[in-house]
Amino acid sequence: FLYVQDTGRAAKSARTVVISGVPDGVLKDDVMSDILVIHFQKSKNNGGDVEDIIYPTREKGVAYVTFEDQEVVESVLKKNEHRLEDKRLSRYYPLKVTPYFTNVFSSVTSVLNMSVFKDQYVLEDLIQELKKKNTALSFGPLQSNGHISVQGSFPAIKMLRDCLLLKAKSLSEDKNEERKSRQRQKKQQQQCRLTTDTNNFVLDAEREKQVVVLDTDIYLYMKNVLPKKLLANTDVVISDITDGDITTLYLQKTRSRPNAAQVLAFKEEIERQSLKLHNTLCKERIYLEEYTRDEKQKYKLMCETLKSHYPSVLVIPYATHIDVIGNSSEVFEFTREVNKEVQSLFQ
Repeated sequence: FLYVQDTGRAAKSARTVVISGVPDGVLKDDVMSDILVIHFQKSKNNGGDVEDIIYPTREKGVAYVTFEDQEVVESVLKKNEHRLEDKRLSRYYPLKVTPYFTNVFSSVTSVLNMSVFKDQYVLEDLIQELKKKNTALSFGPLQSNGHISVQGSFPAIKMLRDCLLLKAKSLSEDKNEERKSRQRQKKQQQQCRLTTDTNNFVLDAEREKQVVVLDTDIYLYMKNVLPKKLLANTDVVISDITDGDITTLYLQKTRSRPNAAQVLAFKEEIERQSLKLHNTLCKERIYLEEYTRDEKQKYKLMCETLKSHYPSVLVIPYATHIDVIGNSSEVFEFTREVNKEVQSLFQ
């Protein structure tokens, strides 16, 4: 298999739009493809020359249209309403047109354990305060055990995590002062959980251990695609706990090196890289639920075969789907080629 990068113009993904609302089962697939091409080539629809169309796709009523020029994408997206009309259709069908690339790392779900604050706050009031300050997040109902689910963008959840860490630190310092005055234990560590069961935000009094909370897909990309550039730091011991969308890294200095300040610097570098990847990577999902075991295996083998031509793409196989992570152009080309090659094998 030969992978050729198109360097003469914008990447194919940048010249592609996603069409939803295509009438399903009304006409033969090849006829519907022709109607879509005609629609998006017409100047009255702000269209232009179509290079390629993918229809049908794994999602009913969805097509991918690739134009010769990226400017046409911008023009098509500006049109307020797209109506699919043709004499072969009994009526017109409204279409929704969106850019191909949307960052799928826009939403993660985590569970906060707020019970650590119950002695100092009325938890319901604290949750209301958090809702007002974090309007981009969606909060579930507060459970009797102090747990509450939170959904939103990873950076927004990270900001919430930092806010709770500061609150926990303040409580920890206040309690230490009280215990000193009563000649009780001088130091006590407060913990605040930001995962479903085991992921802890640890406040280490000596600051020799640092904690980094990452989107799991971002972490896997760092670990498998960028190991020598980032996570292969021999001066820092790294342990991780993954729980669904969230992975928590625990960073600790080795016995002899480096010092605590270097561990903190390493943590900050990981966080910088994480946010950078969050804004540049995308993820495409190849669904396998409807395929037989043999067909699923063919998809996974084809991904492995093509992977060598896409060194910056991460492929994560699961029982029901395959996740493909990388920059939008390579992910688009990779998934397209996998689907094409596997379909040819099925035929």
